[in-house]
Amino acid sequence: MEQEETRGIAILGSTGSIGTQALEVISEQPDRFRAEVLTAGRNADLLIEQAKRYRPNAVVIGDEAQYQKVSDALWNLDIKTYAGSEALEQVVEMEGVDIVLTALVGFAGLKPTMRAIKAGKHIALANKETLVVAGELVTKAAREAGVNLYPVDSEHSAIFQCLVGEFHNPIEKIYLTASGGPFRGKTRTELEDVKKEQALKHPNWDMGAKITIDSATLMNKGLEVIEAKWLFALRPDQIDVIVHPQSIIHSIVQFEDGSMKAQMGLPDMKLPIQYALAYPERLKTDFPRFNFMDYPSLTFEQADTSTFKNLALAYEVMEKGGSAPCAMNAANEIAVEAFLKDQIGFLEINEMINHSVQNTAFSKQPSLEDYLEIDKEARQKAREWIN
Repeated sequence: MEQEETRGIAILGSTGSIGTQALEVISEQPDRFRAEVLTAGRNADLLIEQAKRYRPNAVVIGDEAQYQKVSDALWNLDIKTYAGSEALEQVVEMEGVDIVLTALVGFAGLKPTMRAIKAGKHIALANKETLVVAGELVTKAAREAGVNLYPVDSEHSAIFQCLVGEFHNPIEKIYLTASGGPFRGKTRTELEDVKKEQALKHPNWDMGAKITIDSATLMNKGLEVIEAKWLFALRPDQIDVIVHPQSIIHSIVQFEDGSMKAQMGLPDMKLPIQYALAYPERLKTDFPRFNFMDYPSLTFEQADTSTFKNLALAYEVMEKGGSAPCAMNAANEIAVEAFLKDQIGFLEINEMINHSVQNTAFSKQPSLEDYLEIDKEARQKAREWIN
């Protein structure tokens, strides 16, 4: 088989959990991938360290106050250095970039992803909020540009893997699996006084703070439900969530003949990252292998939407459509930040999001500019709730 050329990867958010694991994948597959662009928000020290090791063509530091520090550290390495949000959007258009891995957290991923699509770059999508906020806009732009969206979330990667060779067969239903997070089985009374330290202890996955809190409230699963709707062109009633505490089955597709396909494996984000970057190939790895005897029993439970109301809210805004998911996502980002700063309690996260969604203007068919305005307004309403 003829050896493919290396693919140039732009990692938006290279210093975060997904970004650092993506760089490990690049290290392990040097003849297949190269780091072409690395970007970070504020973590200049780690960005400098990564740039020195991986020698990308360009780096971007979001925090403009740290531009000089990064520039001074890299000036003699022939690495282009930029700063600010506009540079982040422009850098995805560079000629050497084949795939853009969007590993930014939250709404910040939307504009650079849209820019990359318009530049004809394939997207490895680890930023679920991009599709939650503007799924219709993003998928339409990708279709028009002939660009592929490769899912990186383990659940959506699992669905994607189950659909290979099946794209002509209609999906009857998909099941997104959830670990249940650190508070699975708890009552609302038991959750009244939980602290952020408890919420940040995820049983199976090692993730950043924001996504870990989202997992504890089941908002993460709600965001994934909306993302799945857009990625796989599904109706809300075709998407179900089941709690699977062992996190071995990553998701399941049910076809119209009743047959089901599941994708299984140990919880390790490097596998879906590599699959997205290398598709349609599966590259040999030395990742740990699954042993059935270590997991003699795989169990399943119904998701508890009366205790974890964020999941129910996600289904509501998905049904409503338009700008409603954008408002929910914006309010959730503010609520998680407030919880991490001990400004609100765990159960108040949902109350705060609800307040914001109910009081933010609604648009049935928003433009990109509308989404930016609605995001801003929903954040403002959420902050008002705290005060």
